Amino acid sequence: MFSFSLRGGTKVFKSYVLDEQGYLGPGGKTAKKVVYEKQGIFWAKKYADKTRAERSELVKKAKALVADPRKYDGYYAIVTSELEMSDQQIIDTYRGLWEIEETFKVTKGTLEARPVYFSREDRISAHFLICFIALVIIRLIQKKMNRRYSAKKIISCMNKIACSNEQDNLYLFDYRTGISDTIGNALSIDFKSKRLRLGEIKNILANSKK
Repeated sequence: MFSFSLRGGTKVFKSYVLDEQGYLGPGGKTAKKVVYEKQGIFWAKKYADKTRAERSELVKKAKALVADPRKYDGYYAIVTSELEMSDQQIIDTYRGLWEIEETFKVTKGTLEARPVYFSREDRISAHFLICFIALVIIRLIQKKMNRRYSAKKIISCMNKIACSNEQDNLYLFDYRTGISDTIGNALSIDFKSKRLRLGEIKNILANSKK
């Protein structure tokens, strides 16, 4: 089973894809937003030369758009030999394959499963076991958050959540974002309070182990 972009398809196939009949569910919506920014303008010869060199490719793409101005963003064709599968089963199976591929990327990159810096077999096995457990935990967290954020963003956020002793048994938490609030809500952990006492922190740690 595989998918491909429709830009290279035949005219007949593109016409079939753009025909609104046969699709199930609502269409996508777009929204316009105003973004305020500060700009700094400068000229660089190296950048100008690079831009001129790339212009021919842009001209080719522009001519192609003039010849066929319709866009195919968001459309994919899935090819399978499973003729008995329903349309929804085919789509769900393809999404499952994508999730497996994404899992390999998370394990290798975000969780740093590779490269392995151990030589003993037991330590190598322990390393991959830790990575697997971490993957299971991050997937469970994503599920509780309705897959709102990627594994990389969640791990990055959790690595930044820390506290410092302000006075006596009072601790200051100086990092908070929308992601940390969502994680806290999903796991029933108080990440919104800027200051917590040692007893409150111990209670949170004890509840997280249940």
